[in-house]
Amino acid sequence: MTATASKRNIILVTIALFVATFMCAIEGTIVSTAMPTIVGDLRGVALMNWVFSIFLLTNAIATPIYGKLADSIGRKPIFMIGTTIFIIGSVMSGLSNSMIILIFWRAIQGIGGGAILPVANTIIADIYPLEKRAQVLGLNSSAWGIASVIAPLLGGFIVDNLSWHWIFFINLPIGIIVLLMIQFFLHEEKRKIESKMDIGGTAWLTIMLLAVMYAFQVIGQTPIRWEIVAGCTILTIVSAMMFIRKERLASDPLIPMELFGNRTFVVQNLVIALMSGFLIAYEVYLPDWTQGILGLRASMAGFAVTPSSLMWIVGSFVAGKLLLKLSPSQIINISLAFILIGAITMVVIPAYTPFTAFLLISTICGIGFGLTTTTSIISVQNVVKPTEIGVATSFNTLCRTLGQTLMISVFGIVMNMTMLRGVRQTDGATLKMMDKLINPQTANELSGAILPKLRMILYSSLHNVFVVGLILILTAYAINWFDRKKTDVQDQRP
Repeated sequence: MTATASKRNIILVTIALFVATFMCAIEGTIVSTAMPTIVGDLRGVALMNWVFSIFLLTNAIATPIYGKLADSIGRKPIFMIGTTIFIIGSVMSGLSNSMIILIFWRAIQGIGGGAILPVANTIIADIYPLEKRAQVLGLNSSAWGIASVIAPLLGGFIVDNLSWHWIFFINLPIGIIVLLMIQFFLHEEKRKIESKMDIGGTAWLTIMLLAVMYAFQVIGQTPIRWEIVAGCTILTIVSAMMFIRKERLASDPLIPMELFGNRTFVVQNLVIALMSGFLIAYEVYLPDWTQGILGLRASMAGFAVTPSSLMWIVGSFVAGKLLLKLSPSQIINISLAFILIGAITMVVIPAYTPFTAFLLISTICGIGFGLTTTTSIISVQNVVKPTEIGVATSFNTLCRTLGQTLMISVFGIVMNMTMLRGVRQTDGATLKMMDKLINPQTANELSGAILPKLRMILYSSLHNVFVVGLILILTAYAINWFDRKKTDVQDQRP
C-alpha cells in the first residue's frame, strides 16, 4: 500500500468509525423522542422504560467481551460482527408489533452496540500516533454530544413525516455503508487465537453487571421495591467475588487482574465514571431548566448544550498536546477544574438565569469533558501491553456507561423526592402540574398564580441534582490525588 493510499484509507476508516459511533449514540435519544407514538401504537406504557433500560443493560454487558475478542481475534472482524448485530436488532425493532418483541430486539441491538464505541476507539489507537489520536478520539466522542442535539429534531421529523418504524430502519443503509467502508479500507494482520474464551469469567461478569444495573433501575422506580434491591446487592457481591477468583485462576482472563495493580489505570477509570455521572446530569437536566423555568422551546433547550459538543473537540485537541508534556493526573487536575467551575456555577446560580449564561457554562464544561475523556482513554491505552489495548479501552467504556446509567437513577431519586416535598408544602400544587411545567407546550395551561411556585419547586429539585453532581466532581478530584506520578504517557504501540 502506498503512503498516499494508506493516508486515504485512514481518513475513510475514521469517517466510518465516526458515522458508526454517531449511529449508536443517536439511538437512545431518538427513541425517546418517538416513544409517545410507539406507546400509542403498541399499547405498552407499563413496559416503556424497558425499551431504554434493556439497551443499556445488554450494551454494558457486551462491552468487555468485545474488548477481549478484539485483542484475541482482531479489531476488524469484531467491529463488523457488532455492527451487523446492531443493524439486525435495529431492523427487527422497526418490524416489532408489540412492546415485548420490541424490548427483545432492543436487547439484541444493545448487544451489537456494545462493540461500536470501544472497538472504534481501539482501532483509532492502532492507526494514529499519540498526539493525533487525541484529536481523533475527541472528534469521535463528540458524536454523542452532537447526537443529543440532532436526535430530537430528526426523531420528530421522522415520526411526523414517515412513521416511528423508520427511526430504526434508518440504521440499515447507514450501517451497510459503514460495513463496506471498514471491509475495503481497514487492513490489519490476522491474529492467531492462542487461548479459549474465558467463559466462566464472562458468565460471572454478566451476572454482576446485570444485578447491579437492575438494582439501580429498581431504585429509580416508584415505589422502590427494597427486597429486590437487597437481593441484587447480595448477588452483585457474590458474583463479583466469584469473578475475581475466576480471573485470577484463568490462563487468559477476560479482564486481567494485574491491570488493577496499575494506579493510573484504576484512577483514570474511576475519574471517568464519576465525570460521566456529572455529564448525564448536565445533559438530561439542563434542558429541564431552560424549558421548565425559563419557558423556552425544546429546540432552544437543545442549543443550550451545543457549545459543550463543539468545545469537547477543542478539549481533546489540547489533551493531545498536554499528554506529551504532563502526566495524566496533572491533566486531569486541569480538566476537572473546568468542570468544577461549571458544577459550582450550576449550584449557585438563581432560577431565572439568562439563557446566554448557560451557553457560557456549556462552553466551559465542554472543554473539561473533552480533556477528561480523551486523557482517560489514551492513558489507559498506554499503560497496558499492546495486546491488552482492546480490553483496557472496553473497560474504560464500561466505566463511562456504568457512571451514567447508575447515576441517572440516583439523580432521579433526588429530583423526585425534592419535587414531592415541594408539592406537599405548596398549596394547590400537584405532581401532574410539574409534568405540564417541564413541557413548554403545556405550561401555558397552568394558572399565573401557581406557575411561579411550581418553577421554584423545579428549581429546588434541579439545584439538589447539581449538588450531587458537584460532589461527584469533588470526589473525582480526591481520587485523582492518589495518582501523583510525574511520568508522562508514552505511546506503547508496537
